[in-house]
Amino acid sequence: MGFFGSGEAKKATAAARLAGRLPPGQYLTEKWPVLTYGDTPGIPPERWRLKVVGLVEKELELDWQQFRALPQATVTADFHCVTGWSRFDNAWEGVRFVNLMQAAGLRPEAKYVAMHCYGGYTTNLPLEAMLDPDVLLACRHGGKDLAPEHGGPVRLVVPKRYAYKSAKWLGGLALTAEDQPGFWEVRGYHNEADPWKEERYSF
Repeated sequence: MGFFGSGEAKKATAAARLAGRLPPGQYLTEKWPVLTYGDTPGIPPERWRLKVVGLVEKELELDWQQFRALPQATVTADFHCVTGWSRFDNAWEGVRFVNLMQAAGLRPEAKYVAMHCYGGYTTNLPLEAMLDPDVLLACRHGGKDLAPEHGGPVRLVVPKRYAYKSAKWLGGLALTAEDQPGFWEVRGYHNEADPWKEERYSF
């Protein structure tokens, strides 16, 4: 699949907007552009680890087999990039954040989550947003293992926020009492990133 033809793109975008599925300022595409700051860190599954630390009852360090042994879920959701494109009906497979937190146990003072990734990328969200049942630690997309350029072996997926919150190459989750703005947030991108409010930038 590629971009819709120009006429088809305008019709599809208009129809999606009319149906209430397309946030303001977005256009619809069938393509899945690769937008990444820096190099793609090639992390084979056998070397991948996920750490859950901070304000939890039990800190975790999961390898690939342990992660895949957790209850797996499928979430079909739209995907909105802050640069303006949206891609509908993405089928993601992986572990729900809420299920991972059940394994770790949340302490009552936990209010925020800081995401840490292979390659050094970070981002952040309130815990309340992360506990939405559609938030997934995804390892598959469209019935296939997630490709490295799209964040494999595991990326975060937060459908109700712009995609810079859906961190690629996820390696760690830190539960904190105070917010810790991430890579793009300290560079002027909006801390909340709600596409329906068009929260692209903090200025």
